[in-house]
Amino acid sequence: MAFGNPGSPGPHRWRRRTASCAAIAALSLVAAACGGGSGTKSGGSGGSGGGGGNASAAATLTMWSWTPNTANEVALFEKAHPNIKVKLVNAGQGTPEYTKLRTALKAGSGAPDVVQVEFQYIPTFTITKDLVDLSKYGANDLKSKFADWVWPLVSQNGGVYGIPWDTGPMGLMYRKDIFDKYKIAVPKTWDEFAAAAQKLHKAAPSVYMTDFPPGQGGQQLALMAQAGARPHKIEGSGDTLTLNFNGPEAKKWADYWTKLNKTGAIANDPDFTSAWYKGLSTGRYATWLAAAWGPIFLSGTAKNTTGLWRVAPLPQWNAGDKVSANWGGSTLAVTKQTKSPAQAAELAKWLMTDPASAKQFSLKQFLFPSFNSVLSDPDYVNQKVDFFGGQQVNKLYATYSNWVAKDFTWSPFQDYVYTQMASTVGAAISNKGDIGAALDKLQTNVSGYAKAQGFKVNSG
Repeated sequence: MAFGNPGSPGPHRWRRRTASCAAIAALSLVAAACGGGSGTKSGGSGGSGGGGGNASAAATLTMWSWTPNTANEVALFEKAHPNIKVKLVNAGQGTPEYTKLRTALKAGSGAPDVVQVEFQYIPTFTITKDLVDLSKYGANDLKSKFADWVWPLVSQNGGVYGIPWDTGPMGLMYRKDIFDKYKIAVPKTWDEFAAAAQKLHKAAPSVYMTDFPPGQGGQQLALMAQAGARPHKIEGSGDTLTLNFNGPEAKKWADYWTKLNKTGAIANDPDFTSAWYKGLSTGRYATWLAAAWGPIFLSGTAKNTTGLWRVAPLPQWNAGDKVSANWGGSTLAVTKQTKSPAQAAELAKWLMTDPASAKQFSLKQFLFPSFNSVLSDPDYVNQKVDFFGGQQVNKLYATYSNWVAKDFTWSPFQDYVYTQMASTVGAAISNKGDIGAALDKLQTNVSGYAKAQGFKVNSG
């Protein structure tokens, strides 16, 4: 089964992190993944040792990562690189880690050589020149080894600032028993999804087609992207932003969800809460619009529903299309404080691309891969999952990965974007108001903030 980095970053990241920890605990994985130490405690700033230009020269590197059992892959690396030692540190997930990282970078010492960074925060650390350009160490040679939509998320103007790790292509998880009971066909289009939602809720008022959480910016942006929206793009030398939160594609998405939300046929419950977990277990929600990390999470938190769920593609805006989007995922980046950039780059590249290491991450740590060799590995994609009635869920999500758009990129201040989404789009969802009008306000707020930060701003 596959497991990635769920949820929306920014001010609501705690929901995602709580979800990750709940899933890990439910599956009896390493509790340290949800906080506390993992591996050796951090002992100082960056790496030590000579041979900064020689990837095989002796060095001691510090690596920050929150994923469970990463020490197993690090051990493989050290065996293949006997001159390099790695101190593995769990500095916290998401906000705790980023807070420590920013503090160390600002202080000029204390940052790790290699650090796990989610895709949406690569631009945040790149714009401040805090990450090493890995193209100088052969990173661009690896481009063809990854899903082709992933590379634009870690690169800009020929530079590469992270090695892709896990991802979250989206699909539709649905309760087959509920669909069968109320004679609901699996919706292939969003129009069919809306019609099915109203039919289901009319027949069973206590059941909702899905939950549409107000504060889930990660899911909202992913679904907007599937509709063709491209809200933010860094251009030029990095000082120009094109912002398009309220373009035609985004408004199409907003109008759809505004209308469906007003019918009352979908719920607006905060996700990754005790009540939400209960809703997944008791049939309050007939579907979950979830990423590739969703299956392992669901199987750990709603065990009583084993065999009742199935996976299908996201509904499409046009019948016959094959379009998905990504929600979640992370990278390994090298910080500017490293004293051994070649060795640090080698660590990041090797962990993500060595066949044994990459396969172990997916099979044993349940991280949904971005590495093509694992996405096509029979040991991975052919697994049949009892929780989903014997479906080969990894194979399905590997297919959906091929449908993710190749031109979606993030802003250089994603925390601020998510904060503004919560107060505009989130408020509109909660109040069953006009999401399109909320997008207009979002565009104004983010554009004003970007200009205040010194960016040139273009409207999409």
